[in-house]
Parts: sequence; structure tokens; C-alpha cells
Amino acid sequence: MDCSFLSLQGKVALVTGASRGIGKAVALCFADAGADLGIASRKIEDLKVVGDEVRKMGRRCTEVATHARYPNELKNLVEKIMEAFGRIDILVNNAASNPAMGPLIDTEEKIYDHIMETNLKGYFVLSQYVGRVMRDQKQGVIINISSAGGVSPAEGLGPYCISKAGINMLTKAMALEMGPYNVRVNAIAPRIVKTDFSKALWTNEKLMEREFKSTPLKCVATPEEIAQTALYLASSAANYMTGHIVVVNGGAFF
Repeated sequence: MDCSFLSLQGKVALVTGASRGIGKAVALCFADAGADLGIASRKIEDLKVVGDEVRKMGRRCTEVATHARYPNELKNLVEKIMEAFGRIDILVNNAASNPAMGPLIDTEEKIYDHIMETNLKGYFVLSQYVGRVMRDQKQGVIINISSAGGVSPAEGLGPYCISKAGINMLTKAMALEMGPYNVRVNAIAPRIVKTDFSKALWTNEKLMEREFKSTPLKCVATPEEIAQTALYLASSAANYMTGHIVVVNGGAFF
């Protein structure tokens, strides 16, 4: 079977939070599909490791140390990628933060603000900068890494879930506005993914026992599985798909 519709040959993809976990898996998956990469994360040393892997695959890569919480750094990121490649065809908003777990009513305001500024405002600001580039190009794809927690709340993760629910609506609102410019905007909402970011969840035996009672596939996702979903959304296979929140949760029904 000819699967050339999954090719990203000739495309430039920008992936945030790309030094590890889902972001790293997406970057390597996209490089394998033929894309050149702009990658961002807070620590340039970790980014360089991923960048070297991308270049070994025969693709170009530009690394830019960026904190998703700060608009000036996001602006710099887009400028650096445009200087390097002259275009951005795909944006994957992935950088996220969750510095607290516990009841909503006991969450400090500064913690709530930190989560919202990084997870929701960070996606919004970067989507603005890149969206303007894509509007001028008359084509592009934006993929937001959301969470199943943005669809159905998870106990102890209230602010994080609220930020992800906001990302889901940001996805739909931008899809509505950007469609006439041939820019597609979709989101992926995983449940638990086996990354360092969510290690406190998937290493908790009692939580996992409860989780699997309502999860038919009886496992958590791997970063590579989320990356493959992102590849589908980035490719021409999903050309008529926009404004969707793709829930990847092993069939969990709660």
C-alpha cells in the first residue's frame, strides 16, 4: 500500500517541549516522515541531543531555548525558525507545566497563574505568532497537545485540567477562524502517557489499578503512539479534518 499521504517531505515543523517525552517523540517521528525541524524547550543542552538525532536522520534542525511562559521568548523562537527556514508548515504546541497536585480550593493563586500562563496562554501566544505566518502562506497545520483531563476532570489535577479544557476551546476557535486560510487546527487529548512528566501517575499502583478497571486496553500510552497520531493530523491524510479534539485514552469510559 502506498502510504505517501503520511509523508512530510519538504515541510518545516516547529515542536515545543521537544527535549523529552511526547515532544521528542513527535520531533523524531516527523523527521522520519521527511520534515525539517525547529525544536524548543527550556534547556538548550537537552535540545541539542534531540537535534543531533534529527540530523543523523538526514533532516535539518534548529534548536532554540525557549520558556513557553514568556511571550518575548516565543516571539524570538518564531523569528529564529523563520530565519533558518523561511516558513513554518506545522506547529505542535506541547510544552506544559503542572507544578502542583491537590484540591482546587487549596491551590495557591500563583500556582494557578503559572499553569495557565504556561499551558494555555503559551499555546495562545505561539499560535498567534505562527498563525500569522501560516495565514500569509495560505496553508498550515497547528496541533495542540491537550489532555483527556480537559474533557473529563481528574481528581487532584484541577488547574491542569482547566488549562487543557481551555486549550480544547482554543483549538476549536482557531480552527473556525483559520479555516478560510487553509490552516487546520486540531488537538490530541491523551489520558496517561508513560513520560517523566506523568511519572507520579503511572508509577502509582493503586491509581493504575483503579484506572485499568475503566480502561479496556489495560495500559497507558507511549510517547510514540501520541507522535503517530500527530503525524496523521499533520499529514495530508487529515486534510479535511479541523477543529477536532482527538481523545487517545485506551477506551477509558470515565
